[in-house]
Amino acid sequence: MLSPELMRAFRRLHLRARRLVQALLEGRYHSVFKGSGLSFEEVREYQPGDDVRTIDWNVTARMGSPFVKRYVEEREQTVILAVDASASLRFGTRSAKAIRRVESKRVVAAELAALIAFSAISNGDRVGLMIGSDSVESFVPPSNGPRHILRVLRDVLFFEPSSPRTSLKSLLDHLQRVQRRRATVFLFSDFLDTGYETAFRQAGRRHDLIAVRLIDPREEELPNVGLVQLKDSESGRQMLIDTRDKSLREAFAAKAQQRHNDVRKLARSADVDLIELSTSDDHFEALLRFFRLRERRARRGG
Repeated sequence: MLSPELMRAFRRLHLRARRLVQALLEGRYHSVFKGSGLSFEEVREYQPGDDVRTIDWNVTARMGSPFVKRYVEEREQTVILAVDASASLRFGTRSAKAIRRVESKRVVAAELAALIAFSAISNGDRVGLMIGSDSVESFVPPSNGPRHILRVLRDVLFFEPSSPRTSLKSLLDHLQRVQRRRATVFLFSDFLDTGYETAFRQAGRRHDLIAVRLIDPREEELPNVGLVQLKDSESGRQMLIDTRDKSLREAFAAKAQQRHNDVRKLARSADVDLIELSTSDDHFEALLRFFRLRERRARRGG
């Protein structure tokens, strides 16, 4: 049973996501995420301008004149939401601009996942969910319908992992095992991990992989506030630092920038789309910007 507080959060997100999908996203989703292939529909007589590669030579031989095969797009596709639920995703220090309350990286991931899930379901597609820490802790097989989407929303919001640690490699390896056919995969993580790069590239080759990197401003630079006790949320390690030390603040910012560069370089090398999103951003607008980018690319044919 969910607590009254969690039920209120669930209803708020459910209603908000549904309204936004109906008002803003539904049409864009259909134009951006097209079907995963073509299916045979019929054979008809050849007409000037038809691609000669579509000629059905067996039917042509029987009928004595050229016939071509006609195909239609397979509209239904599978969308997989792969969510990193390790302890570092619980971090958050800034209020989202559109909401004016402090949100953790995991809450931002949940709200974006909800928008994507509603968009997919409203277009007749199937949605699956994977939640991982240092192992895959939950897998909801792809399906559709109102009851299924409520299950996905509940789990992405409230699932409690048994481990605080991260293994994106485990999550991506499991994806490759259970989803053999090409799917659209949204990978939500802060990417504070190593050793997953090969699995990331392999998933990018098989699927339409979109990496959603979640960050918080306090992970990018340290304020000058004197002595601060820090704790690693995944390892539990603690340290006392003096933020008045300018060289320490500069080293911290440089390491954060290197993480940015490493993830961007990996995404480019794997030909994977990357959405970088801060907890202080309007994440609904960020999703719309991504949809517009995909629209422009689709119009250019690339």
